Amino acid sequence: MHALIRLLGCAIATAALALAAAVRAQDLEPRSYVNTPVGMNFLIGGYAYVDGDMAFDPSLPVADGHYHMNTLVFAYAHAFGVWGESAKFDMIVPYSSFSGTALVNGNIRDRVISGYNDPRFRVSVNFYGAPALSFREFSQYKQNLLIGASVQVTAPLGQYDDSRLVNLGNNRWSFKPELGISKAWGQWTAEIAPGVTFYTDNNDFNLGGTLSQDPLYSVQGHVVYSFKSGIWLAADGTYFSGGRTTINGVRNENLQSNTRGGLTLAIPVDRYNSIKLYASGGTSTRTGTQFNAVGVAWQYRWGGGY
Repeated sequence: MHALIRLLGCAIATAALALAAAVRAQDLEPRSYVNTPVGMNFLIGGYAYVDGDMAFDPSLPVADGHYHMNTLVFAYAHAFGVWGESAKFDMIVPYSSFSGTALVNGNIRDRVISGYNDPRFRVSVNFYGAPALSFREFSQYKQNLLIGASVQVTAPLGQYDDSRLVNLGNNRWSFKPELGISKAWGQWTAEIAPGVTFYTDNNDFNLGGTLSQDPLYSVQGHVVYSFKSGIWLAADGTYFSGGRTTINGVRNENLQSNTRGGLTLAIPVDRYNSIKLYASGGTSTRTGTQFNAVGVAWQYRWGGGY
């Protein structure tokens, strides 16, 4: 019986990781490290649809996990200067509707839930190749090599019920430092951003249990082509590994090792508005989730003398 409980705990943790990965489906973010005029603001509203399968360890009595999720995303960003360099603060608040099923010992189990996910807050600073400029000065700026860094914090404010095994919120903090390097050649830009996510413990997991998770290492890369009309198109890719969990002191065999690829297209509508379309899919999955995601985002910008 204790072995079965341990195996189910591993499966539960795997499902929770799959849900968290789906919520962050647009972690493929091209042009995260670009120079932006000081004082400019961005208001963003978006929608994403995710459909995927959960890959469990073959030794577990859990199989055929499948889910789909509809997510509305609300975000705000503000550009400012730090010691003469450009910087940006942004916050993201997702709201999701999730539906998933799996076979546990041959019996169908399902979960349907709606609510807020954990919000994310990020501060990024471009400390080389992107000086803080006014909107008028920015018209003379041309990117060459740009180096920046960011720290993203996820707060445990999303929907969470300790009596349920899968939730939209994770009931813990996470911290993700990331390095961003971007090099432009005319209308082409290549970007790479390695990072690592650290997690605090969830001390109220499944009616008072403790869930711990190892750091999750990631790297994303993008090749961007900017058209003279203002439209840009990016080919995106990411790889992440790690994130093995421990439940009540028992270490699980759910090390993640996944890759994803996608495309992003941004289209300016007018001086203040633009639309971004994106799609991504898993290319390989060891444990966790393999999913396809499509989405659209609307962006309105103002301020900074624009």
